[in-house]
Amino acid sequence: MAWTSPLRLEIQKRLTVVLEQITPSNGYVMDFSATTVKRVFRGRAVFGDNDPIPMLSILEAPIPIDQLPAPADSGMSSGGWELVIQGFFKDDKENPTDEAHVGLADVKKRLAMEAMKSLLLSHPNDGILGLGNDVLKMQIGPGVVRPPDEISAKAYFWLNLQLDLAEDLTDPYGVKT
Repeated sequence: MAWTSPLRLEIQKRLTVVLEQITPSNGYVMDFSATTVKRVFRGRAVFGDNDPIPMLSILEAPIPIDQLPAPADSGMSSGGWELVIQGFFKDDKENPTDEAHVGLADVKKRLAMEAMKSLLLSHPNDGILGLGNDVLKMQIGPGVVRPPDEISAKAYFWLNLQLDLAEDLTDPYGVKT
């Protein structure tokens, strides 16, 4: 099946949908759904006072992980790809990071549910993010929660997420032949 985006962008789009499923009706405390206002963004590093709280942003890590060398004359690549998920929250003056800890826990829970799909792969469209064998493994970092500081006027977290990919560099849009 062909996608409308290259694999890495397709992954981020599907990850956005996964994170938007974090709602109280789905068993979480936070609500990152896009029912009233968009709360999960891709590729945004700068936010302002008019942006919704709570909110998440999916970014690529600034330094890539080394890839395994591909066989000579191969169009394949495999190895890790690191993303960073940032969450921003309102803070209370007494305990500024409490809400960020709750948001981090909800995000980790939802990602863990998605990571377990690699164990259940039985159909090409199953697996992590519904991408079959293109995403082989998901490793969820411990995360870091911070109070408002010189980085952000809001309490926040960041969470490293490493995906092990198998990429066909000759076929970035997933056309399987």
